[in-house]
Amino acid sequence: MKSNAILSAAAAILAASAFLPVHAGDYRSEALAMMKRDFHPRGIAGIDRLDQDAVQAICNRTSDKPPEALAKILQRDQMDAIRWPSDGKYLGNSAAGEKIAQRGKGMTWKDKAGAPGGGGCYNCHQIGPKETSFGTLGPSLYQFGKIRGYGIENQKYVWGKIWNSKATNLCSNMPRFGHSGSLTEAQIRDLTALLLDPKSPVNSQ
Repeated sequence: MKSNAILSAAAAILAASAFLPVHAGDYRSEALAMMKRDFHPRGIAGIDRLDQDAVQAICNRTSDKPPEALAKILQRDQMDAIRWPSDGKYLGNSAAGEKIAQRGKGMTWKDKAGAPGGGGCYNCHQIGPKETSFGTLGPSLYQFGKIRGYGIENQKYVWGKIWNSKATNLCSNMPRFGHSGSLTEAQIRDLTALLLDPKSPVNSQ
């Protein structure tokens, strides 16, 4: 599967080049050189954060409109890379999930490697009934379970979406929380419960 992903990535990047103006490559090289010159590693924040994987490259080079056939291949690779809960349980503690959704700290140069971070979910979504400060870049998730259902298929969908949003929408703006190691399996379980536990304020109020 890994070899397929590499082949897919190469094909995607090559295909993407056909959509670019002749001078775009020069500007991209100049921009990358500037960032690598001016950005300096500090703490856990290394220069490797400037590197793009195949998915980021194809989405950036096609303005989030990659060729459909290549998008399907890369999206399938992302889906195959999702790590599902080791104990088969998708739901954790919804109250803990609310705290994770509220907290945006993590992955900065001041943080220690392996320290639990936050999801910062309210930056883009309406979620709980009491929080009035939320972003609208993503859809409202208020009463998500009540509207969409609490069954196992929806639990798998939410888990997968949080773990790697690009598995269902290749050029999604949502971070790949599990894929990047930003959130732990336990944290993703709690966030899934926040959205899908019938007793969660998200669904019960």
